[in-house]
Amino acid sequence: QEMNLKSKEQRFEEAAKIRDQIEALSVMAQSSGRFSRKDALEDLKNLLQLAKLPERIEAFDISDISGKEATGSMVSFYKGLPYKNNYRRFRIKTIQSIDDYKMLAEVIQRRYSRLIRENLAFPDLVLIDGGKAHLLTAEREMNKLGIRIPLASIAKDRENIYIKNKINPIRLDSDIPALNLIRRIRDEAHRFALAYHHILRRKKTIGK
Repeated sequence: QEMNLKSKEQRFEEAAKIRDQIEALSVMAQSSGRFSRKDALEDLKNLLQLAKLPERIEAFDISDISGKEATGSMVSFYKGLPYKNNYRRFRIKTIQSIDDYKMLAEVIQRRYSRLIRENLAFPDLVLIDGGKAHLLTAEREMNKLGIRIPLASIAKDRENIYIKNKINPIRLDSDIPALNLIRRIRDEAHRFALAYHHILRRKKTIGK
């Protein structure tokens, strides 16, 4: 509540400090829970039938409130914790209409074409905020680039998990380690995208 109040008062530096404190407390809480980060990663590996432990995960979200100042975000997690040096923001460049799928396609293309161009390592898993259609959109763009990265998406409504080559979603108990980890990553991607969206809206409104 205090963070939101300071943000409304445009005291953004103070709000950011509170946000960082909340995130630090969240990490502490996660590490002291019933399941360790390794438990969550092992559970996720088994759930998605991955060949290796998904130590490096990249997650994408699109923010396009009212179709204005559309943005995309990518957050990176390493061994179950946020790796903020590898976070990326994308201002949508090629899409003018309200179309989450085309915006996601642009962001996926820009991210992984750059990794190819710079000969950088790919993540062990890519997570998309969305349903089956979002998953297929990301898969199609990766296929165009000729890359094969394990891919999953989580739908907002019932938190169903979709994976490549599987028609029906995976429905999980709310307390299993894999779902808790996916939720944390999804929520962080959403927070990061929304924060950038607000920055762009504020710049457009007040010119700063």
